[in-house]
Amino acid sequence: MTTFKPRETLTEQVARHIENLIAFGQLRSGERIYEGAMAKQMDVSHGSIREGLLLLEKRHLVQNVPRKGAFVTPLDEYFVRSLYEVLQLYLTHTGRKLVRQWEAADMDRLESLYQRMKACHDNNDLLAFLELGIEYTQASLAYADNYFIVSAIEDLWPSAKRCAFVAFQRGGNRVLEDNLAHVRESISAIKERDEERLARILAGYAEQQCQQVLEAIQNASASA
Repeated sequence: MTTFKPRETLTEQVARHIENLIAFGQLRSGERIYEGAMAKQMDVSHGSIREGLLLLEKRHLVQNVPRKGAFVTPLDEYFVRSLYEVLQLYLTHTGRKLVRQWEAADMDRLESLYQRMKACHDNNDLLAFLELGIEYTQASLAYADNYFIVSAIEDLWPSAKRCAFVAFQRGGNRVLEDNLAHVRESISAIKERDEERLARILAGYAEQQCQQVLEAIQNASASA
């Protein structure tokens, strides 16, 4: 996990740090986040922690409960299915635009990301692979041309990263290989400007990773 480093506004720094604690499992599903302890750990004020938690509530990682405090959003079946259903809708929409409008520079970027992901897979660098996977998925947003879709997807990325980490951590190399295959197949469909094929690939991938996350959650509950 990356360490806390000064960057962006203080609120964004705090939010990013807590986001990573949640995404990489150091703060667990449903766990309470104590402002005082977090402020001491990060050497910032209670107000900065509070503002960061409000930002993370907007990003669906935290639930602020009046008179009770802040809690990590539960990672349950309803949450996971809802996340992948809406991601599939948004990314299919933006993917279709990418298929119609991509230029040579876009394809060069996608191919470069694939090669970097493959190198991370070969080196078993899970966290770098995960970040590149998110970056690859974000590529279609260049052609979204829709403020509300871009804003909504940006708020969903932290939850997508959280779920992907759960799937990767449980499924290991098999899940990494599934992701690489998805990237390779989607690049092929984009190159051919085949909207329907890309839509099928995105739908299949969303369902596959959704099931992988649900299996990981079920297995963790059974062994608890």
